[in-house]
Amino acid sequence: MTDRTPEEALRELGITLPVVAEDPKYTSWRASAAGLIFVAGQLPYRDGVLPRTGAVGDDVDVETARDLMRTATVNALAVASQATGGIGRLRIVQMLALVASAPGFGGQSNVADAGSELLVEVLGERGRHARTAIGVAALPRTSPVEVQLVVEVAQ
Repeated sequence: MTDRTPEEALRELGITLPVVAEDPKYTSWRASAAGLIFVAGQLPYRDGVLPRTGAVGDDVDVETARDLMRTATVNALAVASQATGGIGRLRIVQMLALVASAPGFGGQSNVADAGSELLVEVLGERGRHARTAIGVAALPRTSPVEVQLVVEVAQ
């Protein structure tokens, strides 16, 4: 990682963080008394549209799932950035990657790696995190992937 800022990294990657609208039923993030910020699960929406649906290993190939994981991670970064007052203030503590998986599919870590790689590309060492990748039978709106983050304000 060079000495570039997270904002510069996003520009170099051609990524613009979207504005994530609030849902009337739940909040996109919640801060704890300990200073951790819990980002609600984010789907890979692009301009309000879920580009693919279905199970990875059946309806969705691994490369497409990896691309969707990156998008869901960008959306989670957008929420975390809004919660902390800027992407330069983030330190990722944990990532939970959920992958809607066809029976017998065991490549959840490979799919999740795309999100983890993006976090490190953008935030450097502050993007390295503990991670869990889980295969599930289905996700909301039949999304192939979902990402949840726990972050803290970097010192």
